[in-house]
This record gives sequence, structure tokens and C-alpha cells, in this order.
Amino acid sequence: TVCVPCFGGPGTGRLRGSVSLRQRPIPRVTFQAGDPYYISKRTREEWLAKWKMEAEKKAQLVSVLNLMEDHEEMEPEPQQKEEVSVITPHQQQQQQQQPTDPASPTVATTPEPVPMAGGDKTSPKTADTEPEYEDGRDFGIGELVWGKLRGFSWWPGRIVSWWMTGRSRAAEGTRWVMWFGDGKFSVVCVEKLLPFSSFSNAFHQPTFIKQPMYKKAIYEVLQVASTRAGKAFLACPESDETDTSKSVDLHNNQMIDWAMTGFQPTGPKGLEPPEGKLKFHVYFTMICSECIGNHLSLEPPEGKRSSYHVYNPSNKTGQVKYICISCGSLNVSREHPLFAGGMCQSCKNCFLECAYQYDDDGYQSYCTICCGGREVLMCGNNNCCRCFCVECVDLLVGPGAAQIAIKEDPWCCYMCEKGQKGVFGLLERHTDWPCRLQHFFANNHDQDFEQPKLYPPVMAEKRQPIRVLSLFDGIATGLLVLKELGIQVERYVASEVCEDSITVGIVRHQGRIMYVGDVRNVTRKHLHEWGPFDLVIGGSPCNDLSIVNPARKGLYEGTGRLFFEFYRLLHEARPKEGDNRPFFWLFENVVAMGVSDKRDISRFLECNPVMIDAKEVTAAHRARYFWGNLPGMNRPLTAMFTDRLDLQDCLEHGRTAKFGKVRTITTRSNSIKQGKDQHFPVFMNEKEDILWCTEMERVFGFPVHYTDVSNMSRLARQRLLGRSWSVPVIRHLFAPLKEYFACV
Repeated sequence: TVCVPCFGGPGTGRLRGSVSLRQRPIPRVTFQAGDPYYISKRTREEWLAKWKMEAEKKAQLVSVLNLMEDHEEMEPEPQQKEEVSVITPHQQQQQQQQPTDPASPTVATTPEPVPMAGGDKTSPKTADTEPEYEDGRDFGIGELVWGKLRGFSWWPGRIVSWWMTGRSRAAEGTRWVMWFGDGKFSVVCVEKLLPFSSFSNAFHQPTFIKQPMYKKAIYEVLQVASTRAGKAFLACPESDETDTSKSVDLHNNQMIDWAMTGFQPTGPKGLEPPEGKLKFHVYFTMICSECIGNHLSLEPPEGKRSSYHVYNPSNKTGQVKYICISCGSLNVSREHPLFAGGMCQSCKNCFLECAYQYDDDGYQSYCTICCGGREVLMCGNNNCCRCFCVECVDLLVGPGAAQIAIKEDPWCCYMCEKGQKGVFGLLERHTDWPCRLQHFFANNHDQDFEQPKLYPPVMAEKRQPIRVLSLFDGIATGLLVLKELGIQVERYVASEVCEDSITVGIVRHQGRIMYVGDVRNVTRKHLHEWGPFDLVIGGSPCNDLSIVNPARKGLYEGTGRLFFEFYRLLHEARPKEGDNRPFFWLFENVVAMGVSDKRDISRFLECNPVMIDAKEVTAAHRARYFWGNLPGMNRPLTAMFTDRLDLQDCLEHGRTAKFGKVRTITTRSNSIKQGKDQHFPVFMNEKEDILWCTEMERVFGFPVHYTDVSNMSRLARQRLLGRSWSVPVIRHLFAPLKEYFACV
């Protein structure tokens, strides 16, 4: 097994030291339509890791200086790493410009903490072991409290150590409080704190009704309180709704009734933090989805296990489906598509972005379970491209499981392992995970649109040849498929700027394509001259949309904005009102795009995409989103007897395939190499070899020598193929058009 450290953001595999796919582009301000800039989970984790590392180094320096001064030969105690709630620059700007939310105490003015005495070297104790909050006042670390800040309602929180905040110590008579609901921190005077047992006096019903954040905070703090008190409540039934759903409201009301009656039967005594574990309060940060980390594995004290006892691998009875196995949140929105367990909305969005994101070595960029991780284990199966982070393995499979996996060579991951019936500790693989994964991408849409207009099939004697407008045409895959299906093409107008692509189209289709240049120069007048059109197809460049590109500019900048050229011309090409002739369109782009970009594309096109992976009908993985109104776009993808499903079927005589299928072939030359060891996919004359151009053409479904024109080099031909569509997939989508247009 290859265990690859990913600190700071390098990708998986041997290239991780030199090429990084985890570097994020600089923040940008969006002025067009769409969601504002936000910090993703992965970026937040990277920031947290950096801040924790800086705090740790600072504390270690203080410890060393103290030890040198005291001449004590002893090692400093291990420091517990704490996570810090992130306030993004965009959020800070909003807080400065917008009116303060009356239900969010974390933005109020709080007493400034005492600056850390970085130069104080006289203390005989290390910074991590010095006593804290020993001023003779109440409210120690881990206690649940109510906090009051000027202009806000009493808000539930937890007393935490200054180490957890990543900042300096609180002044005498003050406490660091982590607020439930958003996981942020404030310094609060002890006079402005109440014990949580004063629930009936501090709870504010009007705020609970009006403010969702307050409702979330009450839900989270009562989860912690019920855990400490050993009070069991009926678990929320599985639902696709959020924490404001009826099921969660019912659960919340049950806990509020219990709190109003004095937290019986244990009373206030049952709310105290566990004894004997000074930092056990870290465990309860799992309740807050904004503050948790995938590495938390501390267990609650004996006899006080809540629903989070599922994180103990020795316990086989936990209701994992009620918990997000990616982050531990209770706000489960749906099931995890690969393993038994839930998934919250935030982790769902990360999964949508990262599931088909691959590094240069062909492996997934992030963990299969949590879509994060700073140290990952890569599967040794040559036909598998999945990674699992050490934190998830140790947490769900069992303590020490990651070290055992590291020693195995090759290591077979939990998606490939055939033994144990797919059950590894708490990690239980779905037997029907391929169907669940397909259903996950087919039903992940946040927006509902009206069904596209359905056109009845045209009588055979009334069918006419098709007229096509192809934008970003590439190497004329659309025309090739229409000819293979036997559909008569009256006119094929293509917009393309790549000279090599135009050359291929001219040579292979004998001048039947009318090339019109840059799509930005096509006007309404041109469409009226060339049209009308029956089919509009296109796939704008994905460079600035794919999250694989660390310097991407998004949908509204760079080549990403070319999507709006497709939208503009599609709108102009539509039939006028009252014209009922069949009109179809298709738009394609990568799956590994940001959730907000996908949402905006769907909003403009007024439909949700269909995800199709070419691995079902070709010898290569190639997952793509397709938007359109073609009949039966979401029907199952079925291979034909002429399709080459194995790489061996695509090779020339005397050459042997080392893999059943290759990974996604892109414009980059190293995308041909396979596996963590960067193997060439073919074996010939007792030597490894790359794919020949003719073999790549067979993998994509093109005729042999289709791109062999104009003395183009191998790399130039690979670039053309890497930007093209998969022929069997387009044939699958275009097949229903035979019911509407004349055929040969």
C-alpha cells in the first residue's frame, strides 16, 4: 500500500511533491448571477491545518524555552490539536456591511483577550499544561452555559480552552465560549454567563420560532446535554429534508420539554462534563458540523454513549444511517451512495464535486468516504482508482486499521475487497453501490423544473432530413454519429476555432460541414440565413469549470463564460411561438465542476443534467453531464455487440493490455499512464508501451485513422481526442432521433 501525506494540499501519488491539484484559486467577487463566493470544506480544512500547525509550533517553542531555563530533562506532553471555526473573508465583509443578525451573538463586540506572553520564559510549566480558569469563579472547561452579549438573546454555548480557539488566553474573570449553531468563539465575562440548567429562564421562544440558527443551536446543545445525562430520545426517521424538517422539529420539541422540566431524572448534575478527561469536551464538537474534523475518535465515558457510539468500531449496533459518516453531523439529508450511513448536505456537495476528480496519477484526489483527508491510502488494484484517508479508516474500520493497510502490498481497498461480505468494522459496502451511485448523480438536483416539451414521433412519410447547429464542434463527433445512425443530414453548421479540428472535419466529411468560425461572432441574422435548425448541440470548454484545474476562473470568467454563448444561440434557434416542429438540443460538460456552477447552468437551461459514464460502453472511464431535451436521455446505457468494452479489444495485433479499462484520457500526455506507479497500459515485445493513436481512436469509438490527417503528431491527435465526445455515448443519446427525421 502507498500511504501518501497530503499536508498543505498536494495530490495523491508519486507526483504529489511537485504538482498540486489542491491549490485553490484566489477568492473572486462574483458580479453576475449566481451564488456568492464561498469557502469549500476542503479549503476550510487546509486553512485549519495551517493554523493548527502554526499554533503548535508556537507552543513547542515556548515549551523548549521553558525547559531550557529550568534545566529539566523531560519531554513536553503531547498537545491536543484543536480545530478553529473559520470566518471567511466574505463573511467578515458581510458582517461589516450588513445589519447585525439579532440572533447571532458571535458578531458582537466582546472583551479582548489578554495577549499571549510569547516572551515570558520564566514559567516552569509548558503553555499547554498551565492551569486555566482558576480564578475562583464558576464555569470550567466543558460546561454547558448560556451566554449574554449586548443586543442579543441568551445563547447556548460551551466553555472551551483557549487552545481550541487558536488565539490567546482569556483575561481573568472571562471565559472562552464556543457558541452552538455556528461553532464560533467569543470571550464573555462570567457575570454574563448562566449555567445551562437555567434553561426555563434563558430559553427565548420568539427567537426559537423566528431564527433558524437559534433553533439549530438549541438542537445541538440539547443533543450534548442528553448525551451527558444518558437520556435517550426517539431518533429522527431518515429523511431527505434538512434540520428544519418536521422529524427534526419533533425531536427538538421532545428535548425542549425534557429541559423545561429540569433535565430529569439526573437534574443539573447530569449536565456536568465527564470527570477524569480534561479535554473530553473535544468529543462533543462532533455535534457542530462546522467545527468537526474527520480525525476525532475520542470516546464518551462508560455508560454515557449517545448515538455517536457508532464511532466505536467494536459496537455493531449503532444506527449509522442517522449520522453523516463523512463528518459526523446529525443533519443527515440522504444515504451515502457507497457505504451504509448518512450524508449531510455539505458533504453531499463535496461528494458531487470530488467523486470524479482525479490527480495526474489517475487516482481520486480525495477520500472516497469523506472527500477530504490529508493522508490517503491508494488501492493496489490496477483497475481501481479510489483512495481512503487514514482518519476514516481508523475511525470506521477500527483503530490501527490504517497501519495494517500500509503494511499490505498490494492493498485492496474496501470497494474491491471481496471477503467479509463487504463489511469492515462499521464500514459496510452497499451490495448495489453501482446503482446507488448512478441514482445519486441522477437525483442530486436542488432545483425542480418543468418537464421539457415532448414531441410525438413523426410519421415515416413526413420525416425530413435534419439540420444541425454544432457549437464548439471539435472533430465533428455529432455528424459522425448521425451518419452512423443513418439519419439524413441536410445541413451541418459548425462553430470551431481549432485549425486541427477543422482539418479533421473537412477531410473526413468531404466538405459537408459549413464552418462559421468563432461562436462569439455568430449573430441572430446569421442563424436566420443558415436555419432553421432542428438540433443544436455543443459542449463549451471545461478548463475554467473543472475543479481539477487549480487556476480555474469559473462560469463567469475565462472560457467558462462561453456557456452563455451556447445559451444565447440556443435561444435564438428555438422555433417561434406556434411552430410545433420537433426541436432538440444537447449541452455537455464535465462532472467535476463546482456545485454552484452546475446549479447556474441548470437554471439557465431550465433542466437538470443526466450523468453518463462512457465506461459502460467503451474501454475508458469518462463521466460527463448532459443537459437537453432528447427523448429518453435518462434511460439505461446499454452496450452493443460492436462496442469495445475491454482495452484488449482496442489494441493492435501482438500487443497485450495490462488493464481492463483505462482512466479518463485528456489532452495531457501523462493521462495515458495508469495507477499509482504510473504504468504504461500496454505490453509489447517484453516492454511497456503507451497507447497508439489508432488504439485511442478505438477507445473513443472513432474509426481507425480518423484523426490521421495533415501529418499531425501523436500528441496533437491525443489533444483532439481528449477534447472530443465518446462516440457510443452520443449514439446512445441520438438514437431516438430516428423517429423524427428521415433516414437512409
